[in-house]
Amino acid sequence: MFIAIAIVIGVASLISGFIAIHHEKLSVAIIASGMVSLFASVIFLLLAAPDVAMTEASIGSGLTTLIFFYVLNKIRQRND
Repeated sequence: MFIAIAIVIGVASLISGFIAIHHEKLSVAIIASGMVSLFASVIFLLLAAPDVAMTEASIGSGLTTLIFFYVLNKIRQRND
């Protein structure tokens, strides 16, 4: 069961990474990159590393995604 869950999460992470690289809209790419980080934190949790999973979820998925959206908003305001 563990292997099946890990494979599904790994494939979902690969698909999200592909979307993050190849999508035209930056907001979709930012969300997809946050999803990659969130899937990584779930994998870390399944591998019995809760401290690494919490750090990845809070910094990698949460804070980095918020900073990317903040910068994207600043760039759009400057271009208007």
